[in-house]
Parts: sequence; structure tokens; C-alpha cells
Amino acid sequence: MDQQIRMELSEARGEEADHLRLVGALTVNTVSQLYPRLRQLEPDHHTLIDLAAVERMDTAGAWVLCDLETRLLGHGRTLELRNASEETILLLESVRRAMPVKTEPVISARGLVAFLEKIGRAVASGTAFLVELTAYLGQFFDRLARMIRHPHEFRLTALVAHAEDVGLRAVPIVALMAFLIGVVLAFQGSAQLQQFGAEVFVVDLIAISILRELGIFLTAIIVAGRTASAFTAAIGSMKMREEIDAMRTLGLDPATVLFLPRILALLLMLPILGLIANLMGLLGGALMAWIDLGISPSMFRTRLIEGTDVSHVFVGLVKAPFFALIIGVVGCHAGMQVKGNAESLGRMTSNAVVTAIFAVIVADAMFSIFFAQIGL
Repeated sequence: MDQQIRMELSEARGEEADHLRLVGALTVNTVSQLYPRLRQLEPDHHTLIDLAAVERMDTAGAWVLCDLETRLLGHGRTLELRNASEETILLLESVRRAMPVKTEPVISARGLVAFLEKIGRAVASGTAFLVELTAYLGQFFDRLARMIRHPHEFRLTALVAHAEDVGLRAVPIVALMAFLIGVVLAFQGSAQLQQFGAEVFVVDLIAISILRELGIFLTAIIVAGRTASAFTAAIGSMKMREEIDAMRTLGLDPATVLFLPRILALLLMLPILGLIANLMGLLGGALMAWIDLGISPSMFRTRLIEGTDVSHVFVGLVKAPFFALIIGVVGCHAGMQVKGNAESLGRMTSNAVVTAIFAVIVADAMFSIFFAQIGL
């Protein structure tokens, strides 16, 4: 047994190197005898160790030798191991690779040049990200065109399943959000308009705000947080388990199987969710106007029809397909960027939500500027 083996250390000092000969077993039970003696060696000579008489070595013994080698290298000296078996050499290499490497902290440069370099790198990274998103969008349109030419290849079951997930299951939260937004708009609007005796215009305020902006915009925000994360988690999990590689091996195109039904389901369901949000927002506003201002539902409906142009509905709903494309492409792209660990999956899921919401806000602002310029 290792506990009964005695380790002998014979030393013969040369003029340029310390010659050591180890006898016995270098294991976890015996290294405590060797380690203090090796630490007492002065690192002012090269060291040569003969391992011919070493009967057995485990990772603890290999670590002692690697630690000595590291200490000698730190003083400009070397460690030479002789008569080591092939197994010992492989074990030492494995332990040497696992040894922690002390790295000096990188001191970031300062000044105008460093600041400009940081900005340049950020711009380059952002441009590369936009190019990647554009490539994924192109893949979607390419696969969609292929499905139109070859409808028998279309996966209708996957489309229905994703439509249920991103659309039907999102109805309760979207409806509740829109209803409460309508209530808040009516309450706050009435508080301000009562000062001027213009309570009746609260109907116009609710209608234009909900139909033109808030209905579809807040719906897209909720869908971005709910669906973009779901897309990233689903595709990222498949990538972690190498299922996507298996799909490619089987001759299946990930863009056709994974991206197309998800983004197409969003394209179909987001306008419907937007209509539901519009109706629930108007219902909430009408209820609060009735309670707070005494505007009856019939009067609210009459004022809504007379004072609200149908163009407001068009302006709101025309944004839905663009928001759906943004959310779907961002979610699928983030899923494909997941590496082989759970930390990467969590990070990319969070990035997908933030990026999708930010992109929806930017797109909504651009639409507002566009419609203002054309007078719509």
C-alpha cells in the first residue's frame, strides 16, 4: 500500500545543475514528504530529476513536479526529467495543461486615441450585427419563396403550433395590457381636459392614441419580451444539444425547419393581436369615460365614428408585419449564436429581448417620422 512505501530522495549536486533521484511512489499519500524538500531547493541552478525508480505516479505527484518546474522557470531555470515512462509523460502533460496560468491584468489605454478606437470597434461590431440580421432576413425570404414554389414542402403543423404559442397564448396578457392602457388614458385625459371644459375630446385622445400608436406598439413590446426569448431559448437549446448539426447531417435545412414557421407565425398573429389590443383599449377607455365623465357607450361610439378617421387604424396595423419580422429575426439569430453552455443560453436570451425591444422602438420612431412627412 502507498502508506507503507518509503520515499527516498538522493541528491548529487553538479556544478551547473542539481541532480535528484526519486525512489518509490509519487502519490497523494506520499507527496507531503517530497513537497517541503523540493520547496527548500534554491532556484539558482537548473534541476535534473531521474524518475527511473518511480514505481507509480498520480496527479498529485505530477502536480508537485509541475509546481517545481513553474517555480524554476520563474527564476530563469529549467527542470529536466529523465527516464520517465510514456504514461508518466502523458500524465505530466495533462497536469501541466491544467495548471493555472497567472496573467497580468491588461491596463486599458487612455486618451483620445483609445476613445476613438473604442468607438470604432463598437461601430464595426454594430455594423457586423446588422449585416448578420440582414442575412437571416434574406434567408427567411428565400425559404418563403421556395415554399411558395414547392407548397408540398411546407410544414403546416409547425406553423399552427407556433401560431398557437405566439398568438393564442398571448391574447390574455395583450388584452389585459390594452384594457388597462385605455383606462389610464381616459382617466389621465379627463383630468386634463376637464380644466378646459373639453371632456368630450377624451374620446379622440383615446382613439388616436390606441389605434395609431399604443395598441400595436405595446403589443409588439410584449411579444418581443415573450416570443423573442422563447425563440432564442428553443433554438439555443437545440444548438447546445447539437440537434441542429444532426439536422444538417440528415439533410434538413435549419432555416426552413426552424426559422420559417416561427417568423411566419409572428407575421400572421401580430396583426391579429394588434386588433385585439385596439378593441380592448377602446373598451377600457369607454368604460372609464362612462364612469369618470358620464360619457355613455352610445355617445362614445358616435364620437369615435365621427371624430376618428380610418387612416389611424391603417397607420397602426401597417407596422405589425415589420415589428413581427424584427422580433422573429432577432430571436432566431440570437438562438443560433448560443454556444455549448447554459451561461451562453441565458446571455443570448437576455440580449435577444433587449435587442428586439430596442429595434421595435427605433422602427416605431421611424414610422412616426415617415407618416408625419407624408401627412398621414
